[in-house]
Amino acid sequence: MGRLVLGPEKLAHFESVLLPHLDAAYGLARYLMRDDHDAEDVVQDAYLRAVRHFEGFRGGDGRAWLLAIVRRTCYTQLKRRRDGPTVAVFDDQPDPAIDPVDVLEMAEQERLRETLSQAVAALPVEFREVVVLRDLEGLSYKEISSVVGVPIGTVMSRLARGRRRLHAAIPIGERERE
Repeated sequence: MGRLVLGPEKLAHFESVLLPHLDAAYGLARYLMRDDHDAEDVVQDAYLRAVRHFEGFRGGDGRAWLLAIVRRTCYTQLKRRRDGPTVAVFDDQPDPAIDPVDVLEMAEQERLRETLSQAVAALPVEFREVVVLRDLEGLSYKEISSVVGVPIGTVMSRLARGRRRLHAAIPIGERERE
């Protein structure tokens, strides 16, 4: 196992290369895990793995390297809990900071966001991960190929098929508002 402590120079390099991609790591983990709290745990585990193995990072694209770790960590966690129990947490406390005038607009935006989120979540995982990596995280086909471990042509095919499924899943009225 790699060491968990980096010297000051290595730590500064680690932070400059990988910390800017924290949002991308969380975004991918959230879509793969389908749960905010699980995504946070996966990202934390992935960053710990990245620290342990940072000596093996040979430069290049830190985002693709990190997202590959996040992806593998997600699949490891999903495999471990496949047969385990699930727990739902509900927070029904109203937010006192919400202005009642904006409630309708916020509700409409949330409904649109939820429709898209549900459509993405319903995609088979091989399509979901490339759609998230390309359309939400902005990775290139080459970067996605590196993260997912498939040829670029496969990435392009999965992306096209995933986008077609999303288009079919979103009602026509929803698409017109985009």
